[in-house]
Amino acid sequence: MNKELIEALDMLEKEKDISKDTLLEAIENSLLTACKNHFGRADNVRVSIDKESGDFHVWAEKTVTEQVEDPVLEISLADAKLLNPVYEAGDIVDVEIQSKQFGRIATQNAKNVILQKIREEERKVLFNKFYGKEKDVVTGIVQRINGKNISINLGKLDAVLTENEQVKGEVFKPTDRIKLYILEVRDTPKGPRVMVSRTHPELVKRLFEAEVTEVQDGTVEIKSISREAGSRTKIAVWSNNPDVDPVGACVGVNGSRVNMIVQELHGEKIDIINWSDNPAILIENALSPAKVVSVMADPDEKTAKVVVPDYQLSLAIGKEGQNARLAARLTGYKIDIKSETQAKDAEDWYDDYDDYDYDDDYDYDDDYEYDDDYEYDYDYDDGYAYEDDGAYEEDGSDREDGQEGLSEDEQ
Repeated sequence: MNKELIEALDMLEKEKDISKDTLLEAIENSLLTACKNHFGRADNVRVSIDKESGDFHVWAEKTVTEQVEDPVLEISLADAKLLNPVYEAGDIVDVEIQSKQFGRIATQNAKNVILQKIREEERKVLFNKFYGKEKDVVTGIVQRINGKNISINLGKLDAVLTENEQVKGEVFKPTDRIKLYILEVRDTPKGPRVMVSRTHPELVKRLFEAEVTEVQDGTVEIKSISREAGSRTKIAVWSNNPDVDPVGACVGVNGSRVNMIVQELHGEKIDIINWSDNPAILIENALSPAKVVSVMADPDEKTAKVVVPDYQLSLAIGKEGQNARLAARLTGYKIDIKSETQAKDAEDWYDDYDDYDYDDDYDYDDDYEYDDDYEYDYDYDDGYAYEDDGAYEEDGSDREDGQEGLSEDEQ
């Protein structure tokens, strides 16, 4: 009779990943609810279900009495002896309740209890599944464009890629498969809500972990990362094995590994540099591809003064200050960049540069303990003006904001 019930439970367990024991418990609770709705109470009711055959029985414990005052809790002596002649007044008798005795309302309530339990367990399973993927990358399929938001199918639920988490310039169409970084998973009354992003720096890190075997096994570590989504990313890598080149491992043969990530990010430029515990070397590497003459780093103030060749100044700062800004985020230092001519003209710079002793605490050959936690605070000289090609104008006369050029004293 109940073979169909067991088959249905097996199907639910397979499709929705809800255990059969949980479903059987829901059926048991639904029968107790039906008894309570039908008889007014269910304190003396117990349910037994055979997990193999699906057969179930509902029993009501009743006390044998000479005169019945409450038929829900008591049974007459005569009726008890019909069940078994050995019963006497005061005995407890198990009387089976036939589920077909329940009325329509009680049956409907029992059905609702089962459905509610299934929905709760389904939401719980989904939440646990995606909560385990929080701070990780998943692949989603674009479903539809809702104004400025994009609906993404992640399998058994949909997520919304909001405008703030989208990369400017990226255009998607339905059925596109894209990589997403899961920011947060929230449990709500309507089910789990997954917050996803395409702009988070950790997205690039996770993509390298998936693409580069040496990063997966821990041979190569990504020490720091800074990103301006859609434009450029800088990452600093370190190898725990002296025989493994961290930059080469991330780039791959003929750039095969990094190109796969660039393709996924729709052409975003990625700079990969060597990490160093020495802040001066790290800052010099972070400012690549610009060449650096000298770096004077103050680990207490988290500031650094950098001198570059005159012809490399605009390259070091980058268009609209992007290269210096990303280097500052990557290293955690507030970086002030000047050309050799400007450094010599600025007395305080020249004095610091002249008095700087490379044999002191900042020896480039020594190890330096670096703290990853920092607050980014980058500022660069407003006197630098940029044209569309990134050319540097010393007098600032071609600045787009229309301000007048700086005097020699201001420079």
